[in-house]
Amino acid sequence: MTGIGGNPGALTLGAALLCAAAAAWLISGRDRELRRARLLFAGGGPVAPTGPDPARRLSETVAWLKERWRVRYGGRMGRELLCLPLGCVLAVLSASVLPLFAAVAAVPVVGRWLRTRERARARDRRATGVIELCGTVAGELRAGRQPGEALLSVPSGDLGERWGLVSAAARFGGDVPEALRRAARQPGAEGLTGVAACWQVAVDEGAGLAAGLDRVASALRAEREQREVLRARLAGPKVTVAVLAVLPVFGLVMGAALGTEPLHQLLHTPVGLGCLLGGCLLEWAGFVWLRRSMRAALAPGKAVGR
Repeated sequence: MTGIGGNPGALTLGAALLCAAAAAWLISGRDRELRRARLLFAGGGPVAPTGPDPARRLSETVAWLKERWRVRYGGRMGRELLCLPLGCVLAVLSASVLPLFAAVAAVPVVGRWLRTRERARARDRRATGVIELCGTVAGELRAGRQPGEALLSVPSGDLGERWGLVSAAARFGGDVPEALRRAARQPGAEGLTGVAACWQVAVDEGAGLAAGLDRVASALRAEREQREVLRARLAGPKVTVAVLAVLPVFGLVMGAALGTEPLHQLLHTPVGLGCLLGGCLLEWAGFVWLRRSMRAALAPGKAVGR
């Protein structure tokens, strides 16, 4: 292991050469695409040669990378990529390639975690949007508007991309309950199933739609308050696990301040590598345990103890 990363200068030079090769490959690919575009818009005629412009090529390459990333990941610029420069810094400081490999392996893991958090936020926004929908439609119905008009007055920002099916059904006389049930398949929008049931009963039997929507909103609001209470009770274990997970980092910093070279001991000795592997496994087991415990506690149907 010492032979692989014993020279920090060689490691830095190798990383710089790798980055330069990747940039050259991206720029050359971008140039080929630009030449095809010029030939296409010029009608197949000759294209006047242009002088080299490094600033323009760099800006075009960055724009192309952003567009590719937007198409692939839906506009998220990938905060998980910050693992790469952190891994490079640790690789240089420890004179080992292991932190660089670990950073590359951590990119998809951190990206998945960030996307999971984003989906959880979107699910909470949809749940709140369904509650607001029930209140808004009930208020519009009591004001004398027709059900279709009341449904179209609801802002669709937090109800997901399938809300367009409901709007189209309400606007053009389609099957609104079926459209609501389809929209309810999105995470967090399950309350739309109750809205669809109320709508179906109101259409078939002439029952009061506003009163039914009020009951659905009350049930959804009570469920949301229950989940908030559970999250508040789970905040303590989450903080404890986070503190325990960060403690080894403080230990490494204190060891480096005392001049014991903890990174060298961890990455260049068999005992240190064994301790590092065991610690990583224990950290992973702790996070898995916490995630499963929280998922089980926040599952639907869990009662809140008094």
